[in-house]
Amino acid sequence: MDYLHAIILAIIEGLTEYLPISSTGHLIIASSLLGIAEKPFTKDFTIIVQFGAILSVLVLYWRRFVTSREIYFKLLVAFAPAAVIGLAVKNVIDRILGDVTVVAVALILGGLVLLVVDRFFAGQEKALKESGKGTVNEITYKQSLVIGLFQCLAFIPGVSRSASSIVGGLSTKLTREAAAEFSFLLAVPTLTAATGLKLLKLYKTIEVEQIWVIVLGNFVSFIVGAITIKLFLGFLTRHGFFVFGIYRILVGALILALLASGYHLQLM
Repeated sequence: MDYLHAIILAIIEGLTEYLPISSTGHLIIASSLLGIAEKPFTKDFTIIVQFGAILSVLVLYWRRFVTSREIYFKLLVAFAPAAVIGLAVKNVIDRILGDVTVVAVALILGGLVLLVVDRFFAGQEKALKESGKGTVNEITYKQSLVIGLFQCLAFIPGVSRSASSIVGGLSTKLTREAAAEFSFLLAVPTLTAATGLKLLKLYKTIEVEQIWVIVLGNFVSFIVGAITIKLFLGFLTRHGFFVFGIYRILVGALILALLASGYHLQLM
């Protein structure tokens, strides 16, 4: 992987990690088109580059982390299901990660869910805003656990961690903005764990040039991730999930069309 590849993948990671459109599906297409999907370091890079996206959340929401100790416990409760279930179904996850069709179908079904969610929770959104309820500050431990369970759906490649956790937040009567914000915060322990495990496995064999590729990639994903978070919150509050639902369906259909035409999409 060269520096240009690193920048492209980092931009995609920064754009898609916090949007409900699945970073996995986009990275599959990009790495395949770039001809680097089959390289072992590509898979490692796409996980480690998440660290830059984590930093963007820490920078944008640092006040929540320094003014409230309770947020740490709520995030721990929300993260626990992913830690437990992830270890329990690791072998199953590894098998389905090799099936690009699973990603495409998950993108399409997830898109349909977002379209339904957009309509189903419209009345709730209006009522919560009028009453001033459903904010991040009011999230309970029960709500945190439910959101964490929803996040586990993202073990299926193509579902999207952001989408599943945001829908989980809406199901517990949070506003769109609060559900999205808690999803961003929940990314910190979730992505940190994934990144840390990958670095532990890689540090003995990593090359100097790969270190610089990782540094560059994380810098880019940090900048792009921060911009994406700021823009996404405003867009989501005003327009909901309709655009993202349609987009997911189109991307999923594109993957299926490429597969049907004989194009080989190599999963990372």
